[in-house]
Amino acid sequence: MAYQLYRNTTLGNSLQESLDELIQSQQITPQLALQVLLQFDKAINTALANRVRNRVNFRGSLNTYRFCDNVWTFVLNDVEFREVTDLVKVDKVKIVACDGKNTGPNAAE
Repeated sequence: MAYQLYRNTTLGNSLQESLDELIQSQQITPQLALQVLLQFDKAINTALANRVRNRVNFRGSLNTYRFCDNVWTFVLNDVEFREVTDLVKVDKVKIVACDGKNTGPNAAE
């Protein structure tokens, strides 16, 4: 099963709102909406794993970390993100990292 992390992105929220409107107007069933969301989860995870090639370096102070259910969560303070010519500084960032091997097309469902 693909991770559902990206449902809370702008794209994921827009999809969920659109599906809710279609359900309310009885144009699709809730079961079909769930199937669409599951397909979105698979597609976004696959696309990010296979198509994104950009690299960003970052440095900051580790505030907290946690490893639970095969998911790492890091909270960093005073973080600098660097890409070739760009530098972005933020006060606080939360990074959630999941095992990418579980999201491929051959992953068990």
